[in-house]
Amino acid sequence: MKSFAVATFLLLLCGLAPARAAESSSDAALVAALRADAQRYLSTRKSIEHISAVSISVNLKGVPANINATAGTTSYGGTVAVTPDNLFQIGSNTKSFTAVALLQLEAEGKLNIEQTLGKWLPQYPAWKSVTIHRLLDMTSGIPTYDDEDSVMGAYARNPLRNWSANELIAAVYPKLKPKAGWIYSNTNYLLGQLIIEKVTGHTYAQEIRSRFLSKPSLGLNSTYYEENLYPASVSDRLVSGYFFSNDLGNAPLKPLYGKDVRLDSVSWAQGAGAILATPEDLTRWKRALYEGPLLAPKQRRELMTIVSLATAKPIPTTTLKDPRGFGLGVAQSTMAGFGTFWFYEGETLGYRVLATWFPKPDTVVVIGVNSQPNAKDDALGSVLMKSVHDTLHSFGKL
Repeated sequence: MKSFAVATFLLLLCGLAPARAAESSSDAALVAALRADAQRYLSTRKSIEHISAVSISVNLKGVPANINATAGTTSYGGTVAVTPDNLFQIGSNTKSFTAVALLQLEAEGKLNIEQTLGKWLPQYPAWKSVTIHRLLDMTSGIPTYDDEDSVMGAYARNPLRNWSANELIAAVYPKLKPKAGWIYSNTNYLLGQLIIEKVTGHTYAQEIRSRFLSKPSLGLNSTYYEENLYPASVSDRLVSGYFFSNDLGNAPLKPLYGKDVRLDSVSWAQGAGAILATPEDLTRWKRALYEGPLLAPKQRRELMTIVSLATAKPIPTTTLKDPRGFGLGVAQSTMAGFGTFWFYEGETLGYRVLATWFPKPDTVVVIGVNSQPNAKDDALGSVLMKSVHDTLHSFGKL
């Protein structure tokens, strides 16, 4: 099980909820077109991906109100229409929150991302030479704990279990693949979470809330983080999510197949993928991430300094010949017809949320759907994002 669906995205690349009052009537045609994109995808992919909800939010540079379109219902076979106010698990889009917290601590002079685990987490001596930087850009060689049958099997048997970060990390310690190149690993971000706690003396949850979720300037009024179970006041807004993957390697998760995981513990993901948000809130975060006041110039350069997924070596930018790059909790791609853009498809056991920033002409698009299907059936990037991109292009927004 993976939380970063770059391969799928790079294959490409019931109706609209009532428009919010803030949306201009001039957007009506565009909203209708996005509604059609969402409904068409739901109609053709509902059974294949076991989805009931599609939510799209578009943030245009300099336009105060987002353009939102939704299709379907909050549960499979249900009757309650999904709206822009419904929440999704954003999966590994959470990683950018973890990365930014570490970069802010660097700007505050409390750490340096070239410092090692030996300095901050000496309880893991086998990994003592790994830097924070290598954790964040996935070149550490540390395996991901969610590939371990012992972890995912135990979770499937008891999906309300409250895992600690240390328990999850212990599943792979002291394994290390120093010559393996670029390896996607959720373990890296749990280690980053522990470093945040070590440096600040606060829990990861306290830091995420105080740095980001409670800042009026960021406008993240519908973004939430819990390390285990969400209260009903939040989970009641969360669309149902379905684990619908029998891919090779997912056998330990068989007890969850076809089930609604909405109320299950997110402790298996934590700082690697446990945040909930509306697609609209996530557009605000992505804009702040790439061009807002979140980071000082030095730290933003570090955030957006990428390595090639093919070679694990630093590259100035992706190209058509080397189209996939990863920064510090962010990803970049270059594709014919799309140019160079930043994106992340976060997955959990029941949700996929694809967030994309097109620097030219500075448009942010976030799409959420409510299942994790087989990898071959994930058409969120290759079909729906392409359709939305083409629609926005036809309206002069891309």
